[in-house]
Amino acid sequence: MSQYRYTFEKGSKKHQCPACHKKRFVKYIDVQTKEYLPEIYGKCDREMNCGYHLNPYKNGYAKDNTIKNEFNYQINRPKVKPKRVCIPKDVFYKTRKAYEENTFIQNLLNNIAFPFESEDIEKIIAQYHLGTVTKGYCKGGTTFPFIDINNNIRAIQVKTFNKSNHTKNTNFLHSIITKHHTQNQRKIPNWLKDYNNNETKVSCLFGEHLLSKYPYNPIALVEAPKTAIYGTLYFGFPNNPKNLLWLAVYNLSSLNINKCKALKGRNVYLFPDLSKEGKAFNLWSSKAQKIQQQIEDSFFKVSDLLEELAPNQDKEEGKDIADYLIKLDWHKFRKEKNKNSLQEAPKKVTEQTKIIEEDSNSTNSKKAISQSKEIQPKTTKIQLEENLIFQEKQTDNWNEEIDELESFFNKINIPKNNCLLNQATKITNVTQFLKSHLAIVKANNGKPIYLPYLRRLQELKHILSD
Repeated sequence: MSQYRYTFEKGSKKHQCPACHKKRFVKYIDVQTKEYLPEIYGKCDREMNCGYHLNPYKNGYAKDNTIKNEFNYQINRPKVKPKRVCIPKDVFYKTRKAYEENTFIQNLLNNIAFPFESEDIEKIIAQYHLGTVTKGYCKGGTTFPFIDINNNIRAIQVKTFNKSNHTKNTNFLHSIITKHHTQNQRKIPNWLKDYNNNETKVSCLFGEHLLSKYPYNPIALVEAPKTAIYGTLYFGFPNNPKNLLWLAVYNLSSLNINKCKALKGRNVYLFPDLSKEGKAFNLWSSKAQKIQQQIEDSFFKVSDLLEELAPNQDKEEGKDIADYLIKLDWHKFRKEKNKNSLQEAPKKVTEQTKIIEEDSNSTNSKKAISQSKEIQPKTTKIQLEENLIFQEKQTDNWNEEIDELESFFNKINIPKNNCLLNQATKITNVTQFLKSHLAIVKANNGKPIYLPYLRRLQELKHILSD
């Protein structure tokens, strides 16, 4: 028997709520008399949208059931998340300098087995907006900004490196600034106070701002920004639409659906770091499968390249692709690509996709970057395929499909207006779209990784046939 005289009515019967007037109200009942308490006593089960609940034990009715209660309540609405605060552009711009003091950059130019050309380093700096910390305990460190697709700076990671470009320390610019002001008893800027209240700081992909500029490239997704930098330097810049566009999530555990929503409509190849017993590979494989199910028109595949080729010792040490690439001669990766260069894919030009107003050929960065010194190449026992080692094997060719598509597009009048290919893809220049896509499928005839390009052409043919 219940120890309480007043309890909720049992069963599924619902009454009209005195607050929201929905029939979702459970009344209190007197277990002795079997009668309902006054209609104001009860609970609405619309907890998020209404939240009304008047308990007879909490307002005195249980002690004096003659008490008169006025109807008064407050709706418990869902908590509204505070608006995300991003790092101001002027704070970001202050990092874009002093590359002659940047250990990571100088290592790429001078302290690795196969130093890169200064022109490539200038490109990589401009593409990912890399910067330098010039003061304090992180002096000489590199800033890796996480810029979203709308060019908002969500976070700026700071890493310091040794002469081998292995990470010594990881921090974030907002934490460094906060610490500096606190130690010097200076007032913390208002923007920083608000920024520190963000529930999540790293809330977008590293390199996400490039997605709008390069809408046709397949995506390579890795854990760390440094790995994305190396991937680009070795396998080519995304101005060639058949090259991978290298992005990073930040670390192993931060791969999630919210970050990957920006990848809608893309082909994504994931390359997790090595780990003991393949835990990283298994984790990303499980996550990628779930993410693909939630993002329409997307393809996610986790590469088992490292899992297949790497020795157990490397797995124990948690090495990544960058650890292997940096020991190889990048010149050999360029030879094949230079034979069959393709024109740059058309850019989607909208206000939201403009690159941050920063001169990609900045005289500041050109002057700061020193020329490479001659270093004798070191030999390495690591053997990786020199062409795009992540690609799948050649399958049957698409000659008939390509001929059919070319014949169709040559016979019709190509639209000059925008064309909506699907919910995720808007073609702003149909002529350029056809030119780039046909070039890609011809150059990669039969390769599964480029099948989406063929599918998009067939989809366009279907639309223009109606």
